[in-house]
Amino acid sequence: MNASMPIIANPAVTRHILSAFHLRASKRLGQNFLVDASVVQGIVAAAEVTAGETVLEIGPGIGTLTQGLAEAGARVVAVEIDKKLPAVLAETLRGYENVTIVPGDILKLNIVETLGLSPGETFKVVANLPYYITTPIIMTLLEQRLPIERLVTMVQKEVAVRMTARPGSKEYGALSIAVQYFTEPCMVMDVPPRAFLPAPEVRSTVVACTVRDVPRVQPHDERFFFRLTRAAFGQRRKTLVNALTGAGLTKEAIRAALAAAGVPENARGEQLSLEAFARLADAFQR
Repeated sequence: MNASMPIIANPAVTRHILSAFHLRASKRLGQNFLVDASVVQGIVAAAEVTAGETVLEIGPGIGTLTQGLAEAGARVVAVEIDKKLPAVLAETLRGYENVTIVPGDILKLNIVETLGLSPGETFKVVANLPYYITTPIIMTLLEQRLPIERLVTMVQKEVAVRMTARPGSKEYGALSIAVQYFTEPCMVMDVPPRAFLPAPEVRSTVVACTVRDVPRVQPHDERFFFRLTRAAFGQRRKTLVNALTGAGLTKEAIRAALAAAGVPENARGEQLSLEAFARLADAFQR
């Protein structure tokens, strides 16, 4: 705890910081500063942070969420791509000895090395991500098979719906399958535009993903499984017989695999569960 530091998640405090350091929200980097302390508390609670555990924060900005995580007692490693902000964070988070600021691009860092993890040690990811890069960051983290226990992120409402969508819905797609393959996601809370400075034009949602010890399904060839699912949703209106040609497959091979997997020829990608996609992917390998 650092009682001497003002709570950053406050409109007046945030405006003062932005003014003092001559900062403006960067549209290019998708910056909107969180100014609602109850949202910060909600994110920290969703991450189930306990004292002493390691938390990777992506895009700390001026330290709003970082402060909440530090107050919960976590060992916070915050990675910031905006070159102007590490100097600002050194001031706004002064006195928090459990926070380390790392300048850099999360997509280019060796994360285990950056966090200084011991063998067998897990960590959590908490982020208020720039919305334009949400999906690449989430998927990079999951595909690297990092020892992540829980991933809590604020995303655009529509992305949250896609991440948690079930088969048969119009939102269900390749992102739904990828996220649910690696994790068990759930929507925690909606965040209105007024919780940010400046207010974005979209609604936001906090999503908590508990990372599975093993993927939900175990296809024989994981790379082919994802190639298949991406092709299935590449042209949503098409049946699988037509859509899967986008994966370089012949219609003859597609029809044979559909029959072997027990999937109707007129089925579309949004109708198939992860289990059905895994059966279909394996049917091509026979």
